[in-house]
Amino acid sequence: MYKLFTAPVLALMSALMLSSAALAADKPAGTYHFDTEGQHQFIMFKISHLGYSWLYGRFNDFDGAFTVDADNPENSTVEATIKTASLDSNHAERDKHLRSADFLDVSEYPTATFKSTGIEKTGDESARITGDFTLHGVTKPVTLDARLIGYGDDPWGGYRMGLEASTTLKLADFGITKNLGPASETVEIIISVEGVRQ
Repeated sequence: MYKLFTAPVLALMSALMLSSAALAADKPAGTYHFDTEGQHQFIMFKISHLGYSWLYGRFNDFDGAFTVDADNPENSTVEATIKTASLDSNHAERDKHLRSADFLDVSEYPTATFKSTGIEKTGDESARITGDFTLHGVTKPVTLDARLIGYGDDPWGGYRMGLEASTTLKLADFGITKNLGPASETVEIIISVEGVRQ
């Protein structure tokens, strides 16, 4: 039995993370699109395997954007979409099982989405971001702890902003009820995203 997972969860985190960039009033305003071409972004997950080790994985195909309101950070927004079939745990048979109806059921639910509903500044470079996360056909409010990594001009004439975020989700909350044992009831989501200002 594989202990692993949750693509949508990752997707949600990634979106939340992006919103954190809008936390401080002195940060550059604007709309930033995820850097899908340069692939400077990751949505990863970490789940216990039998309580003996950690299983790591990621989602390879996701996109989104965040808008930063520097004067009123609480009005900043973020949206993201993840293709659940892009789950990758570096093991073909395990990935096939995780994509099946036992877990993500990617044929029935090909995407996971996140849309922010609120941002609360918790520090000069950090924030708590809440939003609606839809995974496996279930929509639940999710909270992410986000941190601004940096922002500024890039070598190609553009302007970028990078953020990271994390959260822990309970699989059963999203209708994923496969019994993996008590150590694997939750999954940690880690997101690192770089946005290009439009």
